[in-house]
Amino acid sequence: MAKEFSKKFYASKVWKDCRNQYASSVGGLCEKCALEGLEVKGDEVHHKIELTPSNINDPNISLAWTNLQLLCFKCHQAIR
Repeated sequence: MAKEFSKKFYASKVWKDCRNQYASSVGGLCEKCALEGLEVKGDEVHHKIELTPSNINDPNISLAWTNLQLLCFKCHQAIR
């Protein structure tokens, strides 16, 4: 569940477009599972550098593809 400070960001069109384009660019599969040779549908676009109140408005953190990773539910839960 999104933290209170990030709910508006995660509901925004700019995030939804970024998330969808990123997921499509990596083929829609979990990137961690793919490293193990598994083809598992990705469910969550994860920020490698966690969003905080001080960096959420920095597009170099919140929207940069280099800070994103598509994960399945299981892999995302394992790192949370």
